[in-house]
Amino acid sequence: MEYVNDPKQYPDLRVNIGSLVLQNPVMTASGTFGYAREFESLVNLHRLGAVIVKGISLHPRRGNPPQRIVETPCGMLNAIGLQNVGVERFISEKMPYLRNLAVPVIVNILGDTVEEYREITERLALIEGIAALEVNISCPNVKRGGVAFGTDPQMARKVTEAVKEVAAVPVMVKLSPNVSDIVAMARAVEDGGADSVSLINTLIGMAIDLKRRRPVLANVIGGLSGPAIKPVALRMVYQVAGAVAIPVIGIGGIDSAEDALEFILAGATAVQIGTANFINPRISEEVVEGIGAYVQDHDLQSIRELIGALEV
Repeated sequence: MEYVNDPKQYPDLRVNIGSLVLQNPVMTASGTFGYAREFESLVNLHRLGAVIVKGISLHPRRGNPPQRIVETPCGMLNAIGLQNVGVERFISEKMPYLRNLAVPVIVNILGDTVEEYREITERLALIEGIAALEVNISCPNVKRGGVAFGTDPQMARKVTEAVKEVAAVPVMVKLSPNVSDIVAMARAVEDGGADSVSLINTLIGMAIDLKRRRPVLANVIGGLSGPAIKPVALRMVYQVAGAVAIPVIGIGGIDSAEDALEFILAGATAVQIGTANFINPRISEEVVEGIGAYVQDHDLQSIRELIGALEV
């Protein structure tokens, strides 16, 4: 893998995700950062490595009925149900703003069938300003689509192949932790042509209201995120990074530069920050600053020296 090297830039935080060059390894996780504009008054978006926007489906989705979010110890349960405006409104209403950002814009896509993944990819292939696609095959709180593709290696490979056949930009596949063999899933999408993998999505969980003796979430189950899942995510990133040749993007409970650096040492080329955005909207920018300080303090030439540098 070739990295761009500009000696004038120090500390050098640039990384390559396949052919996509990021100025630093910090991205926002889909579903936690809206369509970026919602955060423009709070964050200097141009300092981030990339922005990953809320998942987009072929047709608009209303999502699940409320209650859709529950705070848990060290985390959050959500069952939003992939509510989104659909690809047509995304292109007409969101892309005019997004394409003017000075950072790569990565669009998260989802579907109920392989054909839907292919069709939405074909629509987005014609649109200027999209740097990469993230294929969501791992949402745990919808009744069709994603979770089935995310737990079956053959289905995951088929979706990846279908997207790659028509994609005009690099393709990242987002993996579910709710499987018995995460390495098998990563290898399947790598075999399908994925340019990178991102992991993990949320773990399946639930919460119960003792007064009503009913589930808190209207969907009954939801996806657990936040610091509670970080050890699981870190372990899976370490395992996958040692098993595939494509870049790995770490996700799961990152809310500090130290957390992000742990993922990078475990083998992640870049990271995504999700739930922490709801607590501190500036957290992604602060993580970039913290990683830069670490690189300088340890007299490193670039962040790339740390990728997979864990000693075991």
